[in-house]
Amino acid sequence: MARLFSSTIPSRARLRHEGAMTRPDRPHTTAAKDAEDNAHPVFAHAPRTVEFNKLRKRLVRQAREAIDGYGMVVPGERWLVAVSGGKDSHGLLALLIDLKWRGLLPVDLVACNLDQGQPGFPREVLPDYLAAIGVPHRIEYRDTYSVVTDKIPAGGTYCSLCSRLRRGHLYRIAREEGCSTLVLGHHRDDVLETFFMNLFHGGRLAAMPAKLLNDEGDVKVIRPLVFCSEDDLAAFSQAMAFPIIPCDLCGSQDGLQRNAMKAMLTDLERRQPGRKDTMIRALANVRPSHLLDRALFDFHRLERPGENFPFAAETV
Repeated sequence: MARLFSSTIPSRARLRHEGAMTRPDRPHTTAAKDAEDNAHPVFAHAPRTVEFNKLRKRLVRQAREAIDGYGMVVPGERWLVAVSGGKDSHGLLALLIDLKWRGLLPVDLVACNLDQGQPGFPREVLPDYLAAIGVPHRIEYRDTYSVVTDKIPAGGTYCSLCSRLRRGHLYRIAREEGCSTLVLGHHRDDVLETFFMNLFHGGRLAAMPAKLLNDEGDVKVIRPLVFCSEDDLAAFSQAMAFPIIPCDLCGSQDGLQRNAMKAMLTDLERRQPGRKDTMIRALANVRPSHLLDRALFDFHRLERPGENFPFAAETV
């Protein structure tokens, strides 16, 4: 069951006519610049403080770095933005709107919430919010909650099955909405936690890719927030007063492996500030010849340094 809504966002020309934006041939005053930056309804009640503006600009810059660096945009595409109601997906949608409003994201956005049938889920919160900020959206009801709780024994971890079911529905919805891209709100800390889960429990070096193609080859999946920290997104969410909907399914379970990774990384960052940023850069700076994967690097060809083998002279 689905509900599709489309809202009309006021154009820049109309807002300029109404005085919400300064004329382009006139210098911007601070007040006029604030009016332009907050002209879109999603930022209508955003704080006008220097601290918030710095936070917003940092998140926008980091999202642009990921979008540009991983070639996420094909102009004219239609993107399905998954909005769960948590701080990360709310922040994702607001930042994409910000980029689009500034003319830096030439795609159409459709927000999508998958109501998974969790008891007590406030069904009207997201539709009302998305309509209020003028974002085209689709609300889909699918009772995956009953499936997960039926298949997973009491005390088990729901996350994996819940995620697979949710992703399958999102791929289907993307196709139905004519969207070539599914946008997810995973951030820097999610990437690092996944890396260490794979390292400690999976015996492999793998994290979350910033961009991938689904198995069928018809839907691209992107994560524009891979360089954004969870703390920044939490501060952004609080300042923006997003209508947060907590996850009472997996979020209520204790002892998850991911929670252990989160605690480890939090402790490391507390003792050595900046380590998370260093680690996320390391994931984009790989030296195959300095690892042990024989499928990734042809060690058998490595005979004598400098002899017809471009990687032979790498230094440790």
